Amino acid sequence: MSTLNTAALALCCLVCTPASFAAEATSPLAASWPGIVKVDVDATDLDHRIFRVREQIPVAAGPLTLLYPQWLPGKHGPRGPIDKLAGLHISTNGQTLAWKRDPLDVYAFKLDVPAGSTNLLVEFDFLSPQDSSQGRIVMTPVMLNLQWETVALYPAGVAAHAISVEANVKLPAGWNYATALDPSAGDANAPTADGMVRFKAVAFDTLVDSPLYAGRYYKRVDLAPGASVPVHLNLFADEAKDLEANPDQLGLHRKLVEQARRLYGSQHYDHYDFLLALSDELGGIGLEHHRSSENSADPAYFTDWDKQAPGRDLLPHEYTHSWNGKFRRPADLATQNFNMPMQGSLLWVYEGQTQYWGYVLAARSGLWSEEQARDALALVAQTYTDNRPGFAWRDVQDTTNDPVIAARRPLPYRSFQMSEDYYSAGQLTWLAVDAKLRELSHERRSLDDFARAFFGVDDGSYAVKTYTFDDVTSALNAVVPHDWASFLHAHIEARAAPLDGLAASGWRLAYTDKPSAYQRSVEADRKSVDFSASLGIAVASKDGKISDVRWNGPAFKAGLGASGSLVAVNSRSFTPDRLKDAIVAAKSDRAPIELLVKDGDLYRSVRVDYHEGLKYPHLERVPGTPDRLSSILAPRR
Repeated sequence: MSTLNTAALALCCLVCTPASFAAEATSPLAASWPGIVKVDVDATDLDHRIFRVREQIPVAAGPLTLLYPQWLPGKHGPRGPIDKLAGLHISTNGQTLAWKRDPLDVYAFKLDVPAGSTNLLVEFDFLSPQDSSQGRIVMTPVMLNLQWETVALYPAGVAAHAISVEANVKLPAGWNYATALDPSAGDANAPTADGMVRFKAVAFDTLVDSPLYAGRYYKRVDLAPGASVPVHLNLFADEAKDLEANPDQLGLHRKLVEQARRLYGSQHYDHYDFLLALSDELGGIGLEHHRSSENSADPAYFTDWDKQAPGRDLLPHEYTHSWNGKFRRPADLATQNFNMPMQGSLLWVYEGQTQYWGYVLAARSGLWSEEQARDALALVAQTYTDNRPGFAWRDVQDTTNDPVIAARRPLPYRSFQMSEDYYSAGQLTWLAVDAKLRELSHERRSLDDFARAFFGVDDGSYAVKTYTFDDVTSALNAVVPHDWASFLHAHIEARAAPLDGLAASGWRLAYTDKPSAYQRSVEADRKSVDFSASLGIAVASKDGKISDVRWNGPAFKAGLGASGSLVAVNSRSFTPDRLKDAIVAAKSDRAPIELLVKDGDLYRSVRVDYHEGLKYPHLERVPGTPDRLSSILAPRR
């Protein structure tokens, strides 16, 4: 054990209250913590879905505050599941220590370490959700998702990268696992005979950035055969049959890795692991990490390939985050530990540009056809053409506060309230930037050049390199000189949707009376039918439950709210086809569409005076303009 520096210990043992956070944001935390923290997790209680934690923390005598991670990277907000921690017991040398939770900061636990103590034993249970109403399901009878921030306390007053941690986990018999962590002995992905997996010591922030998937049904696919830097696709499924993927499907995932390398010209990891759960039981997720990503998809992701297009931009999106968000990170999101508040002022770059490249790489790799990519973009354009009246009072920049404001809770009227629009409105902003770069350079330069210059630096390094707004505009000016600061401000601070990039790319939004095959797949996946472009409503296809009503749309103006269920359409019981037929009929006979709605115990009739027929978004070429969108989506050679 290393010698403890007295001054460092004094700083490490400061009680971190909310008042101290402001100082922490500008003052460096302690740069070292003595010894190695050891975290042992027993993940074998599948019946009760409990992770049992035994943690050893080197300490010295005096006051100490232990923190449960609160502000989580990738979630951009205070989302640490402190409510799932139970049974906390802290001891040293066989003596139970009293602790007290800070009433102003419920993630902080205060205690006094007695003289002569060198090590704390911290024990608690992480009671993972039994039902989705309690949170995301992370343990099922056949697989689990272990996120290390949920099973560890750490000392306050010290930077997360300065705490060294050895992590071990006991898995159910016969299970395999995958993670970006390196095992301390034995082969990766295969536990020892006793089910224990032991990992090499890493910094605490690296541990939190390296989640683990484990399960009974597992397949590992090499996505970069023969490459010096390995990339693997780790598949976990509810049933063994869902692991079957044909060579062509796997080839497209290999092309994703190839196209990303061609785009960025670098790799900021020593190996990368896609963790992909093909499951109806494990909670859905898409979460970025530096050397891995947590992902989930429909169990039929491979076995019913033609119907799964809407989910195939997820891996390109999360993979892009290895460059944008993990390696290059907005300065106000790069906090020193997991209990310092984050600020998301540049989420329209972090997530918005990643959303842009997620679509582009899905097309360039062949995970999407060019037509599917255009149809997906048409749905985005339709949203921002007539389904975001919230721009009357908010702009894209303000939505970067939504991870704190709403934390992805369901909203009554998302079209008016808006929520995390920095993703898709950010995507449209970067389409406009790409088109402008191409226009100004006479098609010689593009956002590809920015990506390589900005995210592709320091090949092989995965030390975080922060960026600011000025860094972004300077890098754009190095590609093609322009007033990029004004251009970007005009897109993210305007009380209007950033739609100009579509026309500048040679395409425009158009409506027909038939949905694209891509939209039909989206509706099938969501088990809903979407009439937001016409009637201004989306409903469950099976029971007519109303999932969304467009603010000030035809249904809203008729008195329909975002609650209840459609029972009947024009005096006949509801089916999606009958609602479609009623919308078509109203285009010619001019009679209002009469809907019977059940809301609680109340039945009421709503007459919607709408006569413009079915409307589904598509993209069509603008004659006489350069087809920049097709150039953007084309694979790089």
